[in-house]
Amino acid sequence: MPLYAAYATNLDARQMTRRAPHSPLRGTGWLDGWRLTFGGENLGWEGSLATVVEDGKDQVFVSLYDVSPMDEEGLDRWEGVQLGIYRKTKLRAHTLDGDIPVWTYVLNDYEGGLPAARYLGLIADAAESAGAPHDYVLDLRRRPC
Repeated sequence: MPLYAAYATNLDARQMTRRAPHSPLRGTGWLDGWRLTFGGENLGWEGSLATVVEDGKDQVFVSLYDVSPMDEEGLDRWEGVQLGIYRKTKLRAHTLDGDIPVWTYVLNDYEGGLPAARYLGLIADAAESAGAPHDYVLDLRRRPC
């Protein structure tokens, strides 16, 4: 079974096509026991950066990509893995076809701070375009920024 990349913070398929042109979108799912949050306010240009953290009472909507090795290297650079900004974490995503192994980027910094309104709006718009449930998107749009 392939290992897919799960993106909670970048659900924009057009942007992913530019950043990872050899890595097709394979569907969507949920990271059960995780939640979307923000942190590293000193690292972002306009506020805190999006990430996921473990939370047994929550779940995060994700897009699932079959990432090619050449695209994985580029995504690692984009996310600042070599700089220690994000790290890759392996977990499982819940899909309509069952649970599958995935990896995702997790911020290497403290949770806290507020995202820029523009950044949060982009995340909410992308979640809506990716097919996230209305209440999930509404919750994103109501977050403080």
